[in-house]
Amino acid sequence: MLPKKNYINNKNPIFTPPQNNKSRPSFICYAMKKASEIDVARCELNYVIQPKNIKTGIPIKRFRRLNEHRACSMRAMVLAMLYHFNISSELVQASVEQLADECGLSTVSQAGNKSITRASRLITHFMEPMGFVKCKKMWDRVLGNYMPKMITLTPLFFTLIGISENQLNNAKKQQLGWINKNLITKGLTPINTIEAKRRAKDAQIKSIFKYRISQHAFHKKRKNAQRIIALDEKEARQKILRALVAKYSINELAQMGHHGLRKQVNISYYYLRKIATNTYPDK
Repeated sequence: MLPKKNYINNKNPIFTPPQNNKSRPSFICYAMKKASEIDVARCELNYVIQPKNIKTGIPIKRFRRLNEHRACSMRAMVLAMLYHFNISSELVQASVEQLADECGLSTVSQAGNKSITRASRLITHFMEPMGFVKCKKMWDRVLGNYMPKMITLTPLFFTLIGISENQLNNAKKQQLGWINKNLITKGLTPINTIEAKRRAKDAQIKSIFKYRISQHAFHKKRKNAQRIIALDEKEARQKILRALVAKYSINELAQMGHHGLRKQVNISYYYLRKIATNTYPDK
């Protein structure tokens, strides 16, 4: 009998913080420490709670516990979500793709296609139905598709790692105090918890939109550069020359002279070559 083919790429996913490794609030550090000290995938809460259909609210029957591969994914994912958690907005300030990358749960096929199935299924098929997280999709009018899910951590998520709702509320109050201290220093009016949550959420949405608009513009520019660079070099330079002649006035072209115009063509050509091979920087 042939051995069963291994269908998991990374058997032991581990959360690795991003390279910027920003300083996190003391509550986040405390929560991550608590989560690393227990087995979040095998704690009692996972067996007591009845999962529900996220659309209808109807209870879902469970016939077995999490398999070990998904349990390993959850252990890494919980730490990643905590690291990116915003106390004021209650949102995870990272996309599912970013979480998958940092936990080693994403894979890239030989064709270059990226898959984040292990991470997305963990959230959609387990963490959300169990009530540990809530996910919301928003429509992107620029690109004409849905933005990455916005993930909210519920009080039950923190109960899972042994942090009470009272402790969570105290952390929010402490965070609000820090926010108001900065506002007062700037001569602005202090805000309440609801307003702090709204502002933090709005800031994250604006950041996502800005990133995606910038990304869209970059890919559009790169596609255009790749189209020009794919031409014969002489033809590509002629195309650039025609574009420069159309861009500058007769006086500007006269001041630039033949050598100046040739220099601009060279600069533009090598710039397009660079753009054509560049990748958009990670957020």
